[in-house]
Amino acid sequence: MKTLPLRAALAALVLGAAGNLAAKPLVVCTEASPEGFDIVQYTTAVTADASAETVFNRLVDFKPGTTDIQPALAESWDISDDGLTYTFHLRKGVKFHTTDYFTPSREFNADDVLWSLNRQLDPKHPWHAKASVGYPYFESMAFRDLLKSVTKTDDHTVVITLNRPEAPFLRDMAMAFTSIYSAEYGDQLLKAGKTAELNSKPIGTGPFIFQRYNKDAQVRFKANPDYFRGKPPADPLIFAIATDNNTRLQKLRANECQVALYPKPDDVPSIKADANLKVDEIEAIVTGYIAMNTEHKYLSDVRVRQAINLAFDRQRHVEQLFGKGNALVAVNPYPPTLIGYNDDNRNPPRDLDKARALLKEAGVPEGTVITLFTRSGGGQTNPNPRLSAEMLQADLAEIGLKLDIRVMEWGEMLRRAKKGEADLVSAGWAGDNGDPDNFLTPMLSCDAAKTGENYARWCNPKFQDLISQARGVTDNDQRAGLYRQALAIYAEDQPWINVAHPKLFTAMRKNVEGYHISPLTNNNFATTQVK
Repeated sequence: MKTLPLRAALAALVLGAAGNLAAKPLVVCTEASPEGFDIVQYTTAVTADASAETVFNRLVDFKPGTTDIQPALAESWDISDDGLTYTFHLRKGVKFHTTDYFTPSREFNADDVLWSLNRQLDPKHPWHAKASVGYPYFESMAFRDLLKSVTKTDDHTVVITLNRPEAPFLRDMAMAFTSIYSAEYGDQLLKAGKTAELNSKPIGTGPFIFQRYNKDAQVRFKANPDYFRGKPPADPLIFAIATDNNTRLQKLRANECQVALYPKPDDVPSIKADANLKVDEIEAIVTGYIAMNTEHKYLSDVRVRQAINLAFDRQRHVEQLFGKGNALVAVNPYPPTLIGYNDDNRNPPRDLDKARALLKEAGVPEGTVITLFTRSGGGQTNPNPRLSAEMLQADLAEIGLKLDIRVMEWGEMLRRAKKGEADLVSAGWAGDNGDPDNFLTPMLSCDAAKTGENYARWCNPKFQDLISQARGVTDNDQRAGLYRQALAIYAEDQPWINVAHPKLFTAMRKNVEGYHISPLTNNNFATTQVK
């Protein structure tokens, strides 16, 4: 062993200590368990945080804290004059994760893009039928009709050809369902007959490498030393799952976690007053709503849906759940910051006599029972699901309806809601790309009704035609006009109880730096560290 001079040895010791100090664990208290890690099968934010924002990358993504597009696995791109051809020039030197279950033999290239997108597009792809729940985003957003082909011209150039112009396409390509997988890993699993492991042992190019998952307890990652944007400063990254927001706050105060997602709005003042804590907040692109199953008896009649909306004490509901000033009462399916918001739409003023008359006219017997599915534990769009359900229950009792409240674990609620089992579903949606289409197509389109993502199972051909037209228009004023018309139809049919557009809060320790709260509500910790 070569002996260093004393000064050099001391310097090495100091540098080594500094390096060890630089990489500290980051524990994030999250509100629910991810459904899996094969993100193309899922639409929930908690699953995206644990997969799309950690393990995977996309061709493009959003600049931290914004809805602006920036290069990711594609360094640049060209768009044809007719808006039908997108040519992506891929980044070179990007490495896939090396784990105890996979060692890549090559770097990321065009074959991985083709595998990831054609898996969802092409029914003949060997992996197409391997998704146990299908491809809900790809299908509900009609990407199978939109994409004509995904091809390569060389190892670092991918050409995506569309069947029609699509205004939000580049933003859509930054969404979780376009995450890029390793084609080599896919081939390995297919040959071994272990395709289910794609959902439990993910491989990507992202900032963190998956280590292990204990359901309802913890997801653990280590920093990716080869990440193309540089190794993340937090190592390891741990998601500690705590469905109750009071528990998350207690763990934050005890320094058992350094970031706590979705604190209750009425806890925010006390968090701000704590010398060890701080809060980030933003006007997020979010909506909370209650879907009414338009295929079920009675609720298929618009008069019954109108009666429920007339009975709902909306202002009281929002103030009790979120506190004054922490949420905007919802009128449309998306907040007023997005184009096409219909200012002419109005929530009906509360009118119990009119509600009772509509129910009688629709032939609904006194004491009819309707079911509400809601989640256990609070989140950003509903900080207190039990209270919310009981308030609605009291409102409906005043017009002779009995509400059967079914509280269940998040994943179970989603599965059963997609099957159409509930009369009412208390739900929420966070915009994925800053475009109105991201609210209307995944949640209210006819395609989404078929896949079950549209919990109201509402399919209005006129509404569908307008939002389809809007996707193909690049002029913002023209698009906005089409969306306003579509929202007028939505207001007439009332498939939802509009609830709120809440502010988004993230609580953390004072010594946490580099976190960017996002209006899209995704949580990426690639630049976050504990100092």
